[in-house]
Amino acid sequence: MLDAVCPDRPAHLLAHDWGSVQTWHAVTDERLRGRVASFTSVSGPCLDHVGHWFRTGLRSPSQWGAVLKQALHSTYVGFFQLPVVPELTIRSGLLARILRSSDPEEPAPSTSDAVHGLNLYRANMTRRLSRPAERYADVPVQVLAPARDAYVTPPMHTRVERWAPDLRVRHISGGHWVPRAAPERIARAAAELVDHVEGGRQARSLKRARVAPRPVGRFGGRLALVTGAASGIGRATALAFADEGADVVLADVAPLGPVAEEVRARGAEVFTHTVDVSDAEAMAAFAARVAAESGVPDIVVNNAGIGMAGSIVDTTLADWERVVDVNLWGVIHGSRLFARQLVELGEGGHIVNVSSMSAYLPNTVLPAYSTTKAAVLHLTECLRAELAGAGVGVSAVCPGVVRTAIAATTTFSGADATAQEAKRRESDRMFARRNFPPERVAADILRAVERDRPVVRPSVEAKVVGAAARFTPSLLRAAARRI
Repeated sequence: MLDAVCPDRPAHLLAHDWGSVQTWHAVTDERLRGRVASFTSVSGPCLDHVGHWFRTGLRSPSQWGAVLKQALHSTYVGFFQLPVVPELTIRSGLLARILRSSDPEEPAPSTSDAVHGLNLYRANMTRRLSRPAERYADVPVQVLAPARDAYVTPPMHTRVERWAPDLRVRHISGGHWVPRAAPERIARAAAELVDHVEGGRQARSLKRARVAPRPVGRFGGRLALVTGAASGIGRATALAFADEGADVVLADVAPLGPVAEEVRARGAEVFTHTVDVSDAEAMAAFAARVAAESGVPDIVVNNAGIGMAGSIVDTTLADWERVVDVNLWGVIHGSRLFARQLVELGEGGHIVNVSSMSAYLPNTVLPAYSTTKAAVLHLTECLRAELAGAGVGVSAVCPGVVRTAIAATTTFSGADATAQEAKRRESDRMFARRNFPPERVAADILRAVERDRPVVRPSVEAKVVGAAARFTPSLLRAAARRI
């Protein structure tokens, strides 16, 4: 077949399910050396590799859970070895009803195809799994592992670096029949490998998926986007991601030159964008530009924010609009625009929204600011529930008093220019005395992404107030009346 469709050059192969199982055997066959340029496998492991994986897993207690899970997913294989009964189940239509009830995307094969398909299981499974051969692929291999595959769990399919030295593994959203449900996802991944093997630039998603050698750092090969990146928590977060191998997109209304140089000094690729997060049209254009120029970011940190102090009655409508536009609408814009990109990409990702300890602390000092941060916290909780099915994590970070420039730039509603400057200096001194550095918040942000934490509270006061808000909210209300 290769000679018919691609007679004068190596071919790129893409296969799914049993097509992939059989293609693995072709790719690892000496007779096809030099005829295959690359192979993208979807939900169809090499049966010899599976045999070795089960043997290795049974000898390693740390792998017993993965082996047991796969064994439970593979009970149908044992059923298919029985005589007569599987044929009757297929011909009666019972098997098709069972499969569709567990996976609505399950196709309905013809009865004849399904009955003859039993021979694949009966002829191959016992022999290949009990006496697995050593089969090596000397071409670039890409494994696409659907997160919700009801038949092939990711560990069994993806841990094949011993057999495929030039390996990339991409965990994608979807079930076993994702090629039917989201064919564009499969086509894009396969095309990226083909383009790279043919001499094109390596797509960021391929770089991130490389297994051997792995990208350096906890976030090696990933792209992290940080708003409000010119200073404070945003700057510290950008540098922390760069230190852990990520490339970084920096966004702010303030000059980004100094922090961009710091990121580059860490060996990371950096992209800078001047954008006002409160401007819906500007944010839409920004999100599209990032995707086109840098690729869809794997991690988005919606950090940009401003301070606003003063009583509710003294806070003017213009002040309310400004703090809501930046602190809440800015997070809404960043969340919805980049969430859509991550869901469409279908390869996971993470969104971090920076809230505040004041989100759950009633007070008379920062009511407008606290209101926006409370909204950000609840927005994040809702978004986390919404994106869970797509494999996208979402975290809220609620710092306490952090040594940044926000106090020195906070607007104090109802105060004249002289009083405002005095209040800013006083607040700035208080933040400096607390001396909690933004780098510690950045470290918690990285841990939140790595461990998919729903809510993170950096600093002791944030943890204490969080516990009080949960267990003794009446004490916080009473304290607020006395401040």
